[in-house]
Amino acid sequence: MATIDKFQHWVYENPGHTVEERKQMWLQILNEFSTESIDWSGLEQYREFGWQRQLHLFEVPFYYIEYGIAQLGAIGLWMQYKNNKEKALSNYMNALSLGGTKTLPELYAAAGLKFDFSKEHIKQLMDFVSTELQKI
Repeated sequence: MATIDKFQHWVYENPGHTVEERKQMWLQILNEFSTESIDWSGLEQYREFGWQRQLHLFEVPFYYIEYGIAQLGAIGLWMQYKNNKEKALSNYMNALSLGGTKTLPELYAAAGLKFDFSKEHIKQLMDFVSTELQKI
C-alpha cells in the first residue's frame, strides 16, 4: 500500500515525466518497500510495470491508502479484543453507529483506537501481529 501511495504521489507531482523516468521511479520505490525474498529472475520486465495491476491508480486516485488505514484500525481493534473482548465489541459497535458522520480520527477515537501512523505505534501493532502469528 505504501508503495502504490508513494508512487502515485510522485506521478502527480511530476506530470512531465517520461515513460523511462516512471519505470525507474517505480522500481526505486518498489525496492524501497520490498524484500529480497522473492526471486524475479527472468520476470524483470513484469516487475517494471507491476504498478499497472493496481486499478486504483486509474479509477480512484489516492484511495488505496484507505485500505492501509483500515487495516491498521482492524489490527488495533483485534489487539483490543484480545485484551478485553466486551470493551472491544462495545467500542466497535459505538464506532459503527456513527457511520459516515465523523472523521476518521473521530471514528478511531470512538472505537478506543489511536489514529496514529508513527513508527512506534505501527511497530506496536506489528509486534502484536507477529506474536499472534507465532501462536498458530
